[in-house]
Amino acid sequence: MLDRVERLCSSGLDAKALREQVLAELRRVVPFDGHVWVLTDPVSRVGTAPLADVPGVSWDQLPRLVRSRYLSRGTRWTDLIEAGVSVRRAAGFEQFGVTDVLTAVCRDRFGCWAWLDLWRLTQPFTRAEQDLVASLVPALTAGLRQAQARTFVAGPRVAPTGPAIVLLSPELDVQLRTSAAREALHRLNPPDDPVVMLAIPAAAYNVAAALIAEEQGMPVGPAWSRVHLADGRWVTLRAARAGEEIAVSIEDSTPAERLEVFGLAHALSPREREVLAELATGADSRRLAERLVLSEHTVNDHVKAVLAKTHAGTRAALLARVAGTG
Repeated sequence: MLDRVERLCSSGLDAKALREQVLAELRRVVPFDGHVWVLTDPVSRVGTAPLADVPGVSWDQLPRLVRSRYLSRGTRWTDLIEAGVSVRRAAGFEQFGVTDVLTAVCRDRFGCWAWLDLWRLTQPFTRAEQDLVASLVPALTAGLRQAQARTFVAGPRVAPTGPAIVLLSPELDVQLRTSAAREALHRLNPPDDPVVMLAIPAAAYNVAAALIAEEQGMPVGPAWSRVHLADGRWVTLRAARAGEEIAVSIEDSTPAERLEVFGLAHALSPREREVLAELATGADSRRLAERLVLSEHTVNDHVKAVLAKTHAGTRAALLARVAGTG
């Protein structure tokens, strides 16, 4: 099983296809009745793009499910990180007709990349099944991180429309979408993929639920996330209170926000990420050496390492990848 999953993780699949194929392999040895596999922002740890098949839960119940997951103290993906474990069984899903849930978190020293819930409606998961899933987590984490790294490609440029706002109730029901939000939901998503079309609403529910969790003293991380859409496009969602309701803004990620995800997804060391940030300002090796208090020789070694890890031939090609222009 591990060999098959490792091959899938190194095959160059995008994050959606990788999750789908891993689930098909996993179901053969660890049967499950439903699943929720959510990519996360590596820094805030807030959910972005879900892949879900949850029996008995309709789409209008999705906000309640998301809210419940962020408020399930002790069994959330962030609780696993804090406990130093990668897999744990979860309780508290009886309202959705679920007997047992097995939760796994995909996290490495570069960030938190995803969490997975496997649902069973009848019998509980065994210790052997938990151990098997745990054995797959390192490969899955690396595979999903690398899949995010591959999203930094050139794509068609879309004129910015300004921030779009979605207004949600405390129960995460949609109250209002600005005209920019309605336009953004159509323009920013591939029109031929209904699963991706749901990514932005689901991401909005996630940042709003993160805000509610923070307000109730059980944060998973700050209430914002960066979401990859398609063709190198990234948007940033943020949640804030607007009276009793929650306003979620959606706008193109800034160069700095893209740069951070790019560096983490490509497994750059802290020093290499510093070098990349300075390169993005247009600094040459001499200026880099002055700013980082290093020799030019050391700076050039770091630049070579960054180019190698990101598979960029030149500094210009590297910065074009970060910006999504080449």
